[in-house]
Amino acid sequence: MTQASAAYALARLPIGFSFFGHGFVRIFKLQAFAESMAGGFEDTLFPTGLALGFAYVLPFLELVLGLSLILGAAMRRSSAAGVALVCILIFGSSFQENWSSIATQMFYGLYLSLLYLFADYNGYAVSPGRNAQRIRPGRGGNGSHPIGRDDNP
Repeated sequence: MTQASAAYALARLPIGFSFFGHGFVRIFKLQAFAESMAGGFEDTLFPTGLALGFAYVLPFLELVLGLSLILGAAMRRSSAAGVALVCILIFGSSFQENWSSIATQMFYGLYLSLLYLFADYNGYAVSPGRNAQRIRPGRGGNGSHPIGRDDNP
């Protein structure tokens, strides 16, 4: 395993646990969470009923996405799904004029986009990337790519 593959696995874990944790705790208080989230849209142009329906689904999406990121499963699809989810959240936050939340959500989107970009380095995963095993100096890769270089003997 290269340093790049290990680094990718380490980068996957924080955001994966963040999504997983968001979903996990919300499932146990699903009705209160959904009603609270929908209540945040009462004074906006966004339909409260649509917000309520989405709020009942969101924790399950977060849980599954988080688990997928933690396990490193289908990272391109998982990170793209994560970006799509974040875009939906940004859209809703815009109706609430919650600009500080949007800044955080944009960071999540960027983070997930980088996971998408470097998915070939996905290592320590249920579905490793193409370069997770290949790019090793003297063992399948040419060692000239700085991300794929393993400087440890």
